[in-house]
Parts: sequence; structure tokens; C-alpha cells
Amino acid sequence: MSLQGVGQAWRRLDVTVRDLPLGILFLVASFLPGLRGQGTEVGGLPARPFDALAVVALALECLPLAVRRRWPAVCLALVTCGFALDQLRGYHSAAGTALPVTLISAGSRLEARRRTTVILLSVAYVPLAIALSRLGSGSETPTEFVTFYLVLALAWGAGSWLRSARAAEAEHRERVAASTRTAERTQIARELHDVVTHHVTAMVVQAEAARYLTAAPERLEQSLTAVSDTGRRAITDLRHLLDLLNPDHGTGTGTGTGTDHGTGTGAGTDEAREPRTPVVGRVLTLIEQTRRAGQPVDFTEQGTPAPLTGSADLVAYRVVQEALTNALKYAHGSRTYVQVRHGEGEITVEVSTEGTGSRTAAAVGSGRGLAGLRERVDVLGGDFSAGGSTDGGFTVRARIPAGSAS
Repeated sequence: MSLQGVGQAWRRLDVTVRDLPLGILFLVASFLPGLRGQGTEVGGLPARPFDALAVVALALECLPLAVRRRWPAVCLALVTCGFALDQLRGYHSAAGTALPVTLISAGSRLEARRRTTVILLSVAYVPLAIALSRLGSGSETPTEFVTFYLVLALAWGAGSWLRSARAAEAEHRERVAASTRTAERTQIARELHDVVTHHVTAMVVQAEAARYLTAAPERLEQSLTAVSDTGRRAITDLRHLLDLLNPDHGTGTGTGTGTDHGTGTGAGTDEAREPRTPVVGRVLTLIEQTRRAGQPVDFTEQGTPAPLTGSADLVAYRVVQEALTNALKYAHGSRTYVQVRHGEGEITVEVSTEGTGSRTAAAVGSGRGLAGLRERVDVLGGDFSAGGSTDGGFTVRARIPAGSAS
């Protein structure tokens, strides 16, 4: 078994089993001839050989370390009693080192009655110091007992610092998780806005136009076919978004739905298991759909698209989509010009609508779509502007650095 496998198997063990070896290590070290009588010494009592009570003292000091994380208060109480017996009997074993370890562990793990625990330990230390002073040689000064108390207090303080650091880290992780969830919800809202608004707007415009085509069956059939095709594209895009939200998406265990309808991608194919990045060439599909909805659109493209553009293609696609949607909603019938230029390391998009349509092109609705576009472009370090022109039209411009994000 590899070291990584051993580590994973060790972490799967119960916490008591993982904490027991340290206690056994202290216990074994206490019986080593070279360490016997060389442990912690408080009070100056002469060292004495181990007897039956020594076994009890060592067991109380070492074995409770197995539960120092599960029951820190119990561990601290038992180890403290063992340490007191160890010092009062003059064993001075290496197991006495378990007390600072226990204080650190309790300081970092104990949740309830922390102040009460500190007060009880401090009060209990006073009679222990008095007893050790009377039983000892008398050469110890109060300063030595105070110094040892400060050492124990420092161990508890170290545990408290670890507890605070762990809590701060947990709070930081929670803030990061909350921020991530908020960003994901915002991204989902943007995608739904872009997909639903564009397709539904086109369907509404096409359906309204069909009301006036009853005398021209061929044109009526074309209009209804356009509504149907737009609806299918909307369903495909929505299915794709739902697939991306599926926890099994990309693992090969999810179920695929839908087929390619120009702007969408088959959700059950290998392509659908990757984040979709529509190339700028698919702008032609948006333009054709907009034209079928009765909006005259002129499209020009300059330069050669770069092979790798990161998220720039998707953002450029969304800029054109949102601008054409606004043109349909607020300047239906006005001529719209779409220009896409591929420069060195950037994509420039400009969509302008004349102000001679059935509605004013200066109207921008709630502005949520344009605000979302501005944020998308800003994330990539680009420039975005949208506003009316002197002739009553409306222009959207975006300069999007290519290859700056994936």
C-alpha cells in the first residue's frame, strides 16, 4: 500500500484510536531507564522509585490522551489528577509532559464552560503548590510556582489561539462559499436573462406580426414556423443551462436531452459536457432569427478570428444577442447594424439601431441586460458603452480582450 493509501486509511480511523499512540509514547518513555526521574519537577521533592501508585499516576497522565479531542474536559481532569499524584509522590516521570499537551488540546477543543475550567484549575493549583512547598526541601520560592503556573497558562493560551484561528478559517471558508454561491446565482441569472429574453422577445414579435398575415397564408406559415423554430432554440438553450446546473454534469452519469438548433448544443453529446462558448460565427444565427422577426439587420465582420479566445467569444455573442433583443423590443422595424472586428488580442463589437422604428430606440427597459453585459466585459478587462445617438437611435459598443479568461 502506498503512503497516500496509508494516510487515507489512518484518517478513516476513529479519532480516539488516532490519539492513543501519543499517550502510549509518554507511558513507554516514562519507564525507560535513561528518562526515569528526569521529567517535570515542581516543589523540589526527592525522586523515588516507581511503586504501585506510580502505575496509577502514569495511567492517569498518559491514557486519557486518547480522548483529548473527543472529551477534552474529562481528559484534562484525569491528567491533572495524575500530574498532582506524580509530583506529590516525587516520581518526576516523563509523563508529566502530558499536562501541557492536554492544556493545549483542551484550550483548542473545549467549547463549554471554558472560563469555569480555568478558574477551577487555578484554584486547584494553590493547594497543590502549598503541599509541594511543605513536602519539599523548602528551598523553592513562590516565584518558581508562579513561573510554572505561567507556563501552564501559556499552554492554555496557545490552545485558545489555535481555536480562534480555526474559527476564523471556518468563517473565511463560509464567506468564500457564500460569495461563490452569490456569483454563481448571478451568472445563472445573466444566462437565463440572455437566453429567455432574446428568444421570447423574438417569439412575441413574430406572433404579433402573424396576426396581420391571415390574408397571406404563405407568409403566415413562414411566421408561425419562425415562432416554432425560435421556441425550439429556447428549449435547447434552457436544457443546456439545466444540464450545467446538474451535479452529474460532465461526469458521464447525467442524461442528455435536446439536439443542436443553431445556437444550442446537443446536451447529450461530448460537446454538451463542456462549457459552451459560442463562436462569433454563430452571430449569423442570431441575425437570421432577428431578420425573420421583421427586423432589418446588416452584418459585417472584419479580421480573422483567433483560434483561442477564452471567454471573449461568449461575451461577444451575448453583446450581440442583448443588443438585437433590445432592437426588437424598442425599435422594431428600424435598421440595425452589427459590426464584429477581430483585432490582435481583442474582439470589438458594435451594434447600432436607427431611431425610425415603431418604438423609440432610446428606451432601454430595466437595464438589467446592459448592466450584466458591462460586468461581463469588465471582468475580462474590456470597455463597454451603451447610449442613444443624436438621430434617436441606440448604439452598443464593446471591446473585449481575447484569451484573458477561459
